[in-house]
Amino acid sequence: QVQLVESGGGLTQAGGSLRLSCAASGSIFSINGMGWYRQAPGKQRELVAAINSGGRANYADSVKDRFTISRDNAKNTVYLQMNSLKPEDTADYYCNAEVRSVWYGPHNAYWGQGTQVTVSS
Repeated sequence: QVQLVESGGGLTQAGGSLRLSCAASGSIFSINGMGWYRQAPGKQRELVAAINSGGRANYADSVKDRFTISRDNAKNTVYLQMNSLKPEDTADYYCNAEVRSVWYGPHNAYWGQGTQVTVSS
């Protein structure tokens, strides 16, 4: 079993910054891609940023040049540094990881429980 635990959400004003963390634990042999998604009330969950095991990242257009995703492979942890936050960034943020639990097994997708980010105008 694999658990993803997020932290770092909260309330901030427009223009502020927050840093999200997501630590994976449990039965982990390797982790392929890791990413952050968000879901605002009444909207579908959308990809915010993703990073592969080699460190290559991609971002949603709406967060480019404001958000930075990074990972610490030794700690099985992915981060999302969010700067210049806007009210439209308000959402529940979820981390995702593609985890292989045994060397011969497939990568399975796991999700965190979500952390709330609220940006006031």
